[in-house]
Amino acid sequence: MKKGLNKPLAGQRALVTGGSSGIGAAIAKALAAAGAKVAVNYAAGKDRAEAIVADIAAADGEAFAVQADVSDEQQVQSMLAAMLVEWDGIDILINNAGLQRDAPLVDMTVDDWDTVMAVNLRSQFLCTREATREFLR
Repeated sequence: MKKGLNKPLAGQRALVTGGSSGIGAAIAKALAAAGAKVAVNYAAGKDRAEAIVADIAAADGEAFAVQADVSDEQQVQSMLAAMLVEWDGIDILINNAGLQRDAPLVDMTVDDWDTVMAVNLRSQFLCTREATREFLR
């Protein structure tokens, strides 16, 4: 089979949270290589997200960067709305965003704990709920 002909995700629209670096960036690129259009979410670091989008475009894929704090309900709703404007829907959600605040238990602040729980857990609920509303539509 010739390179580029096997695109099992052609026509699919994917969102990768935390897609501007690390595992998320690799997932975004792999989805695009498989033919999906990819929304690359970032909380901060617009330049990194746009670099991933440029890498995808250079490999003949389609992507756009979308800023959102995935622990914030309104920002998650706006992020999904941006996908609706761009591609009229979502087919794939990769809940990849996560962070770590390393500290011994006795030194960890409640604010640090709350931030970790919001990004690592609450965001999973928020993004999945909003995506599922679109899946059902």
